[in-house]
Amino acid sequence: MSGKKDALANIGGWLALNDDRWAEQCRTMLILTEGFPTYGGLAGRDLEAMAVGLREVVQDDYLRYRIRSTAYLGEALIEARVPCVQPIGGHAVYLDAGALLPHVAPLEYPGQALACALYREGGIRGCEIGSVMFGLHPDGSETPAAMELVRLAIPRRVYTQSHVDYVIEVIRSVAEGASEISGMRITEQPAALRHFTARFEPIDTQPG
Repeated sequence: MSGKKDALANIGGWLALNDDRWAEQCRTMLILTEGFPTYGGLAGRDLEAMAVGLREVVQDDYLRYRIRSTAYLGEALIEARVPCVQPIGGHAVYLDAGALLPHVAPLEYPGQALACALYREGGIRGCEIGSVMFGLHPDGSETPAAMELVRLAIPRRVYTQSHVDYVIEVIRSVAEGASEISGMRITEQPAALRHFTARFEPIDTQPG
Protein backbone atom coordinates (compact mmCIF):
# COMPACT_ATOMS: atom_id res chain seq x y z
CA MET A 1 0.00 0.00 0.00
CA SER A 2 1.22 3.45 -0.84
CA GLY A 3 1.19 5.74 2.16
CA LYS A 4 1.06 8.72 -0.19
CA LYS A 5 -2.50 7.88 -1.17
CA ASP A 6 -4.87 7.42 1.74
CA ALA A 7 -2.44 7.56 4.66
CA LEU A 8 -2.10 11.30 4.01
CA ALA A 9 1.71 11.03 4.12
CA ASN A 10 4.24 12.60 1.78
CA ILE A 11 6.22 9.41 1.24
CA GLY A 12 6.38 5.75 2.16
CA GLY A 13 4.11 2.75 2.36
CA TRP A 14 4.26 -0.90 3.25
CA LEU A 15 4.34 -4.40 1.80
CA ALA A 16 2.27 -7.13 3.44
CA LEU A 17 3.04 -10.80 2.75
CA ASN A 18 1.62 -14.09 4.00
CA ASP A 19 4.80 -16.06 3.31
CA ASP A 20 7.51 -15.93 6.01
CA ARG A 21 10.27 -16.90 3.56
CA TRP A 22 9.40 -14.09 1.16
CA ALA A 23 9.07 -11.65 4.04
CA GLU A 24 12.58 -12.50 5.26
CA GLN A 25 14.00 -12.00 1.78
CA CYS A 26 12.28 -8.62 1.55
CA ARG A 27 13.58 -7.54 4.98
CA THR A 28 17.12 -8.44 3.95
CA MET A 29 16.81 -6.53 0.69
CA LEU A 30 15.32 -3.59 2.57
CA ILE A 31 18.44 -3.30 4.74
CA LEU A 32 20.60 -3.24 1.61
CA THR A 33 18.52 -0.69 -0.29
CA GLU A 34 16.48 1.46 2.11
CA GLY A 35 17.29 1.03 5.79
CA PHE A 36 16.53 -0.96 8.89
CA PRO A 37 13.16 -2.83 8.82
CA THR A 38 11.75 -1.06 11.90
CA TYR A 39 11.69 2.25 10.04
CA GLY A 40 11.55 1.02 6.47
CA GLY A 41 14.00 3.58 5.16
CA LEU A 42 11.82 6.45 6.37
CA ALA A 43 12.58 9.32 8.70
CA GLY A 44 10.79 9.32 12.05
CA ARG A 45 8.71 12.34 11.06
CA ASP A 46 7.37 10.45 8.03
CA LEU A 47 6.39 7.47 10.16
CA GLU A 48 4.60 9.81 12.56
CA ALA A 49 2.79 11.53 9.68
CA MET A 50 1.62 8.15 8.42
CA ALA A 51 0.41 7.12 11.87
CA VAL A 52 -1.62 10.33 12.21
CA GLY A 53 -2.89 10.05 8.64
CA LEU A 54 -4.18 6.52 9.14
CA ARG A 55 -6.29 7.77 12.06
CA GLU A 56 -7.62 10.79 10.20
CA VAL A 57 -8.36 8.98 6.94
CA VAL A 58 -11.19 6.92 8.46
CA GLN A 59 -13.06 9.94 9.79
CA ASP A 60 -16.48 10.29 8.20
CA ASP A 61 -16.18 14.02 7.51
CA TYR A 62 -12.91 13.54 5.65
CA LEU A 63 -14.23 10.62 3.62
CA ARG A 64 -17.37 12.53 2.59
CA TYR A 65 -15.24 15.49 1.48
CA ARG A 66 -12.75 13.28 -0.36
CA ILE A 67 -15.30 11.23 -2.29
CA ARG A 68 -17.50 14.21 -3.07
CA SER A 69 -14.59 16.27 -4.45
CA THR A 70 -13.70 13.49 -6.87
CA ALA A 71 -17.33 12.95 -7.85
CA TYR A 72 -17.72 16.70 -8.50
CA LEU A 73 -14.95 16.56 -11.09
CA GLY A 74 -16.26 13.40 -12.72
CA GLU A 75 -19.87 14.54 -12.89
CA ALA A 76 -18.91 17.84 -14.52
CA LEU A 77 -16.86 16.05 -17.17
CA ILE A 78 -19.61 13.53 -17.88
CA GLU A 79 -22.07 16.42 -18.25
CA ALA A 80 -19.64 17.96 -20.77
CA ARG A 81 -19.62 14.63 -22.67
CA VAL A 82 -15.98 13.94 -21.90
CA PRO A 83 -15.69 10.12 -21.83
CA CYS A 84 -14.76 8.83 -18.38
CA VAL A 85 -14.71 5.47 -16.65
CA GLN A 86 -17.88 5.11 -14.58
CA PRO A 87 -18.74 4.96 -11.78
CA ILE A 88 -16.34 7.63 -10.59
CA GLY A 89 -13.93 6.28 -7.97
CA GLY A 90 -12.88 7.69 -4.63
CA HIS A 91 -9.40 8.99 -5.41
CA ALA A 92 -9.24 9.67 -9.16
CA VAL A 93 -11.12 10.32 -12.37
CA TYR A 94 -10.07 8.20 -15.34
CA LEU A 95 -10.46 9.84 -18.74
CA ASP A 96 -11.12 7.44 -21.61
CA ALA A 97 -8.48 8.61 -24.07
CA GLY A 98 -9.30 5.84 -26.53
CA ALA A 99 -12.87 7.09 -26.84
CA LEU A 100 -11.91 10.77 -26.91
CA LEU A 101 -9.16 10.25 -29.53
CA PRO A 102 -10.52 7.50 -31.81
CA HIS A 103 -8.28 8.76 -34.64
CA VAL A 104 -5.15 7.91 -32.63
CA ALA A 105 -4.14 4.25 -32.92
CA PRO A 106 -3.47 2.41 -29.65
CA LEU A 107 0.24 2.06 -30.41
CA GLU A 108 0.39 5.78 -31.09
CA TYR A 109 -0.46 6.08 -27.41
CA PRO A 110 -3.68 8.10 -27.13
CA GLY A 111 -3.41 8.18 -23.33
CA GLN A 112 0.04 9.74 -23.47
CA ALA A 113 -1.10 12.15 -26.18
CA LEU A 114 -4.02 13.30 -24.05
CA ALA A 115 -1.88 13.62 -20.93
CA CYS A 116 0.57 15.82 -22.84
CA ALA A 117 -2.26 17.95 -24.26
CA LEU A 118 -3.66 18.58 -20.76
CA TYR A 119 -0.25 19.60 -19.49
CA ARG A 120 0.40 21.94 -22.41
CA GLU A 121 -3.04 23.52 -22.19
CA GLY A 122 -3.24 24.13 -18.46
CA GLY A 123 -0.40 22.52 -16.52
CA ILE A 124 -2.57 19.58 -15.46
CA ARG A 125 -0.44 16.54 -14.73
CA GLY A 126 -2.11 13.20 -15.35
CA CYS A 127 -0.82 9.66 -15.76
CA GLU A 128 -1.24 7.43 -18.82
CA ILE A 129 -2.74 4.03 -18.01
CA GLY A 130 -2.66 2.23 -21.33
CA SER A 131 -0.33 0.87 -23.97
CA VAL A 132 2.70 2.81 -22.72
CA MET A 133 2.30 1.23 -19.28
CA PHE A 134 1.11 -2.24 -20.32
CA GLY A 135 1.90 -2.72 -24.01
CA LEU A 136 5.57 -3.74 -23.91
CA HIS A 137 6.40 -7.41 -23.29
CA PRO A 138 9.67 -8.94 -22.02
CA ASP A 139 10.46 -10.33 -25.48
CA GLY A 140 10.35 -6.83 -26.95
CA SER A 141 7.01 -7.26 -28.70
CA GLU A 142 4.23 -4.78 -28.17
CA THR A 143 0.45 -5.09 -28.14
CA PRO A 144 -2.29 -2.58 -27.32
CA ALA A 145 -3.57 -2.47 -23.77
CA ALA A 146 -7.17 -3.30 -22.98
CA MET A 147 -7.97 0.39 -22.32
CA GLU A 148 -6.31 3.73 -23.05
CA LEU A 149 -6.85 5.94 -20.00
CA VAL A 150 -5.50 9.04 -18.30
CA ARG A 151 -5.67 8.99 -14.51
CA LEU A 152 -6.34 12.28 -12.76
CA ALA A 153 -5.54 11.44 -9.15
CA ILE A 154 -6.63 14.14 -6.72
CA PRO A 155 -4.20 14.97 -3.89
CA ARG A 156 -5.61 14.96 -0.38
CA ARG A 157 -6.40 18.30 1.21
CA VAL A 158 -4.74 20.29 -1.54
CA TYR A 159 -7.29 21.51 -4.07
CA THR A 160 -10.11 23.94 -3.43
CA GLN A 161 -13.28 23.85 -5.51
CA SER A 162 -11.92 26.69 -7.64
CA HIS A 163 -8.90 24.52 -8.46
CA VAL A 164 -11.18 21.69 -9.57
CA ASP A 165 -13.29 24.14 -11.60
CA TYR A 166 -10.10 25.18 -13.40
CA VAL A 167 -9.29 21.55 -14.18
CA ILE A 168 -12.79 21.08 -15.59
CA GLU A 169 -12.39 24.17 -17.79
CA VAL A 170 -9.05 22.99 -19.18
CA ILE A 171 -10.28 19.45 -19.91
CA ARG A 172 -13.35 20.80 -21.67
CA SER A 173 -11.14 23.00 -23.85
CA VAL A 174 -8.84 20.10 -24.72
CA ALA A 175 -11.80 17.84 -25.48
CA GLU A 176 -13.29 20.41 -27.85
CA GLY A 177 -10.06 20.31 -29.87
CA ALA A 178 -9.52 16.58 -29.54
CA SER A 179 -9.55 15.98 -33.30
CA GLU A 180 -6.39 18.09 -33.58
CA ILE A 181 -4.39 15.99 -31.10
CA SER A 182 -1.88 13.73 -32.80
CA GLY A 183 -0.43 10.49 -31.52
CA MET A 184 3.00 10.04 -29.96
CA ARG A 185 6.04 7.95 -30.74
CA ILE A 186 8.65 6.77 -28.26
CA THR A 187 12.14 8.12 -28.87
CA GLU A 188 13.84 6.56 -25.82
CA GLN A 189 12.72 3.86 -23.41
CA PRO A 190 14.22 1.59 -20.76
CA ALA A 191 13.88 -2.18 -20.88
CA ALA A 192 11.32 -2.18 -18.06
CA LEU A 193 8.85 0.23 -16.45
CA ARG A 194 9.07 2.53 -19.42
CA HIS A 195 6.06 4.60 -18.39
CA PHE A 196 8.22 6.28 -15.75
CA THR A 197 11.10 7.47 -17.91
CA ALA A 198 10.36 6.98 -21.63
CA ARG A 199 10.70 10.00 -23.90
CA PHE A 200 8.18 10.89 -26.59
CA GLU A 201 7.63 13.15 -29.54
CA PRO A 202 4.41 13.95 -31.39
CA ILE A 203 3.75 12.20 -34.69
CA ASP A 204 3.68 14.78 -37.45
CA THR A 205 0.36 14.30 -39.23
CA GLN A 206 0.82 17.19 -41.63
CA PRO A 207 1.71 16.30 -45.25
CA GLY A 208 5.25 17.14 -46.32
